Amino acid sequence: MSMAVPHVMCESETERTVEEFDNHGHSFVFIIIIIKINIRFKIMQVVEKKYMTPEELKEHNKPGDLWISIQGKVYNVTDWAKDHPGGDVPITNLAGQDVTDAFIAYHPGTAWQYLDKFFTGYHLKDFNVSEVSKDYRKLWVEFVKMGLFEKKEHVTLYTLSSVVVMFAIVIYGVLSCTSVWAHLGSALLLGLLWMQSTYVGHDSGHYEVMSSRQYNKFAQILCGNCLTGISIAWWKWTHNAHHIACNSLDYDPDLQHIPVFAVSSRFFSSMKSYFYGRYLKFDALSRFLVSYQHWTFYPVLCFARINLYLQTFLLLFSRQRNVPDRAYNITGILVFWTWFPLLVSCLPNWPERVMFVVASMAACSIQHLQFCLNHFAANVYVGPPSGNDWFEKQTSGTLDISCSSWMDWFFGGLQFQLEHHLFPRLPRAQLRKVSPLVIDLCKKHNLPYRSLSFFEANLWTLKTLRTAALQARDHTIPPQNLLWEAFHTHG
Repeated sequence: MSMAVPHVMCESETERTVEEFDNHGHSFVFIIIIIKINIRFKIMQVVEKKYMTPEELKEHNKPGDLWISIQGKVYNVTDWAKDHPGGDVPITNLAGQDVTDAFIAYHPGTAWQYLDKFFTGYHLKDFNVSEVSKDYRKLWVEFVKMGLFEKKEHVTLYTLSSVVVMFAIVIYGVLSCTSVWAHLGSALLLGLLWMQSTYVGHDSGHYEVMSSRQYNKFAQILCGNCLTGISIAWWKWTHNAHHIACNSLDYDPDLQHIPVFAVSSRFFSSMKSYFYGRYLKFDALSRFLVSYQHWTFYPVLCFARINLYLQTFLLLFSRQRNVPDRAYNITGILVFWTWFPLLVSCLPNWPERVMFVVASMAACSIQHLQFCLNHFAANVYVGPPSGNDWFEKQTSGTLDISCSSWMDWFFGGLQFQLEHHLFPRLPRAQLRKVSPLVIDLCKKHNLPYRSLSFFEANLWTLKTLRTAALQARDHTIPPQNLLWEAFHTHG
């Protein structure tokens, strides 16, 4: 521990200075000097700094003892974790390390004022910032100066308006039309409605798309719970964990689909999920299902919403977890499970009702597919996320989907997956604009920026799944780099 102590005039020195100036009769100058001395004394009071090493900080990474560092200052966020708007998982996963990049990515400028009450008095010793992080933070500052985080344009208004129009057409098609083709078209349109509504829920979860926090929360419950039947509380719980631990096999819930899918042969050792707090057992059933996952991938996605409905109920009615706004979320779910069954019941017979439900889920499966394409074929790793290589982890674990600008509405901006992961608070209307800057930054630091067509992304994903499927059939094969094998496997 070291510090520089400035020279501050003591009381005897001050008295001697007073006497000298008084003898010379320079009373005015004397007053000025005294004022300067007092100002200098107050300004140059030095508060003793306490330091801790990164190794000492790492010891505070367990539930009940959660410390983090932001720009070299150490904060105790143990008690705050349970009240954190983004949930306790991001704090738990990143505790014991510097999280500056993650903090600036997820929080508005107003959040900095709340840090002081968590300050421990310690500073991180030998605190260094990588060149990648420096450039990332400079880019973030430029976006702030340009006001990009505030320029949401009218995307939410247009999307919600389209949702209202589509909902009206769906109701008209079911209630006023007798043609089976009209009913099928209504089902497909409902699937598209769910996709667009989910995008609004996603955006409002990352930043305020409405004029106030209360309206923003209303938009989340309406677009998530009421219209799609999927709880915004469940989405926040899993989605924030996914962003923080992007493509970590044991920390990212978006990759943990045992027994149905496995993107890596490392799952064959019954890996523990630190998100769900249990082991993902690779048993005989898992081996059988994974062995044919490249064939079952698309059919399973058509019914993926069933699992999302189930996960929503498991979370909202769980006694173990503290669910924010549980009552609002349950109310919203009840709204969905009131209007949707009633709408289906208005169809003339059971074959058409089954067709309607299956078709609507199949249409919305395109969105589930998109999420898989963004990550399944990217690089994976095992272990907790690291705040020190935030930029590198995001580039490694994401794939972009290239498309024309007129298709941005269809993908909800999430085809720019890397841009979204690096700047999750950036409105989707700005993602295409900042993409060239992100590409330049990746090139400068020799980091991957992968942008594939929709067709190419499907091929990469299927090859990754197929490689893991072949390995599942022969468990004696040691784990390999799946992405490399995907392009070198024949037969």
